[in-house]
Amino acid sequence: MATPLLLLELLCFSMALAGGAALRLELAHVDANEHCTMEERVRRATERTHHRRLLHASTAAAAGGVAAPLRWSGKTQYIASYGIGDPPQPAEAVVDTGSDLVWTQCSTCRLPAAAAAGGGGCFPQNLPYYNFSLSRTARAVPCDDDDGALCGVAPETAGCARGGGSGDDACVVAASYGAGVALGVLGTDAFTFPSSSSVTLAFGCVSQTRISPGALNGASGIIGLGRGALSLVSQLNATEFSYCLTPYFRDTVSPSHLFVGDGELAGLSAAAGGGGGGGAPVTTVPFAKNPKDSPFSTFYYLPLVGLAAGNATVALPAGAFDLREAAPKVWAGGALIDSGSPFTRLVDPAHRALTKELARQLRGSGSLVPPPAKLGGALELCVEAGDDGDSLAAAAVPPLVLRFDDGVGGGRELVIPAEKYWARVEASTWCMAVVSSASGNATLPTNETTIIGNFMQQDMRVLYDLANGLLSFQPANCSAV
Repeated sequence: MATPLLLLELLCFSMALAGGAALRLELAHVDANEHCTMEERVRRATERTHHRRLLHASTAAAAGGVAAPLRWSGKTQYIASYGIGDPPQPAEAVVDTGSDLVWTQCSTCRLPAAAAAGGGGCFPQNLPYYNFSLSRTARAVPCDDDDGALCGVAPETAGCARGGGSGDDACVVAASYGAGVALGVLGTDAFTFPSSSSVTLAFGCVSQTRISPGALNGASGIIGLGRGALSLVSQLNATEFSYCLTPYFRDTVSPSHLFVGDGELAGLSAAAGGGGGGGAPVTTVPFAKNPKDSPFSTFYYLPLVGLAAGNATVALPAGAFDLREAAPKVWAGGALIDSGSPFTRLVDPAHRALTKELARQLRGSGSLVPPPAKLGGALELCVEAGDDGDSLAAAAVPPLVLRFDDGVGGGRELVIPAEKYWARVEASTWCMAVVSSASGNATLPTNETTIIGNFMQQDMRVLYDLANGLLSFQPANCSAV
């Protein structure tokens, strides 16, 4: 999750997995079971977008595949369900391409009463805390681990916790996010995902969290899909992963899907030729070069160079999306894609230019209306339309075009339909669900960074081809996958 709506941010530990394990998961949105109004969903999404932050410090100081169903949390996050241990104990986690560590809250969590006394605490979750002592396959990772030196392999490992009279010690993990921090110890255990065999993963067994209330909306932790050594992708030695996210303002019942492993690239190519994707076009762009400094090395940067509103190019300052080192080892600017951010954040000059161009086009249609007061100024540009995406076309809202450098002297364009960057906030009022990176009291580096959020990625197969450094998009009906 790189920053908005709020999730947390920010563990080549390569585990030997027989046959190259792959996972396929269903994802659910976090609010799927909360019967929220459309206005409440938009308000929550906007709040999380403003709360999400890029951190310039990665930790607090102290050929098969894996597939998972994802459910919508209702606060614009997608959650995977799985089991940890033998026998499996149920867990749920937010899926986040903007961080690395896989972690869950454990039964060693300090109670809220202890937190009130200044000793930390854990946030409420829907399921029981994972109990390390009840699993036959659980193992704590010591500081001097001989099986691959897991402790110290990533920025999230923060030293040793001594075991007192027992003489044992444990590897401490400390992960920092926009919403707070999670502290615990590093362990390994069997993870069981639906429709796949169990795999052994290193994970954070978290015993203290200081995280904004509601940030995970009842989930047990986070599954990081970033580029770092302790992410799920890296631990499975996966060269590809993909997801297809159902629209959370229209379909909170059908699960989304995540696949981590090899073989998805061939499927996408077949779909483009008229297979499961119905011949929908595929747009492929190269990843931009990452900084080597943590946590910026974790993110998936894209070479965004321009915007268009329909056929009209949006006039932008030169280098509006350039990545720069704003301070030693602190990188600002650039554009990245993030599954844990809700609404897209555009660097402020680009946001102002896009808003100006859209307002110019929409004045002629007579559809512009003031934003509803209940939004508190969070969304600026609104139109009067019907209750479905087709009505946006009738209101003359154009598609948004993202223009990328293809790395060989040419360009690629990704066309975003109006209903993927405008949200219905009232019965017949729609507002542009793209915000300025400078909004919400953002500071460096967040206030200069563009983030493509999950609202813009709905009903689209998104494939990360890590072996070839490419990201592909294909329109799809994700509710029918």
